[in-house]
Amino acid sequence: MDIREIFSQGRPVISFEFFLPKAPENLPEFIDNLEEFKALHPDFITLTYGAGGSEQGRTIEAAGLIKSKTGLETVCHLTGITHTQEEIEERLKRLKDIGIGKIVALRGDIPKGNPSLPGRFPHASDLIEMIREMGGFQIAAAGYPETHPEAKSPESDIFYLSEKVRAGADWIITQIFFDNKDYFDFAKRAKAAGISRPIIPGIMPVTNFAQLKRFSSLCGTKIPEIMAQELKKIENEPEAVVQYGIQWASRQARGLLEGGAPGIHFFTLNRSHSTAEVLRQIRQKTV
Repeated sequence: MDIREIFSQGRPVISFEFFLPKAPENLPEFIDNLEEFKALHPDFITLTYGAGGSEQGRTIEAAGLIKSKTGLETVCHLTGITHTQEEIEERLKRLKDIGIGKIVALRGDIPKGNPSLPGRFPHASDLIEMIREMGGFQIAAAGYPETHPEAKSPESDIFYLSEKVRAGADWIITQIFFDNKDYFDFAKRAKAAGISRPIIPGIMPVTNFAQLKRFSSLCGTKIPEIMAQELKKIENEPEAVVQYGIQWASRQARGLLEGGAPGIHFFTLNRSHSTAEVLRQIRQKTV
């Protein structure tokens, strides 16, 4: 499957993100559960791994297993910050061997207490450039509608995004956000900077308010005031929070698609119910 061609078909591209179970013995059950997501007909899925690339090898093998057992087009995350060029070459060769030809290329988090980093790949663009030089891969890069937490300014953030595209990124997946204005402003600034690659917005149906606050503080995502106020009222009612998250994500997804976004990338948290319901609502236009 050529993901670049899918973006040219004039229909919304739907993709899901999953994280690898921490316990290796839970992998078979995780793969079985992916059948529920397969029934939603995503164009592709992405698979993440632990901070600093600690689970990278296991994730690569799992990506191959998922693709062979489920038939889902699987895109594997790959970071460069903790690895040498030889290690990345080894991982790329292994990905080719197991039939994974799509990568989300990231810098990765710098491990705390390690002043020797960054090394060979201080920026995602360095990793993307090497992947492109090796050949045989389609590459996604990350974008940040609310600006990367480490960026000096929104302008410098767009500059680094353009560097990723220059290096060879085929499409861009954004970090989660909850205000569509942030996405459309970001896409407008990217276009003004000459970035013509598809920018697929990442959204996450909220399922737990405390978890949302932790996640937002880590990645620099703002929680809209009205959302925070409404979730605060129901935070001790789990089912009410889930339903609220579905309705918010459904409205958000519809607004993004109606505004011209090329698709939706769902951060699923490995849960199918909310994602399935959001898709049902936007496909049936019942929001």
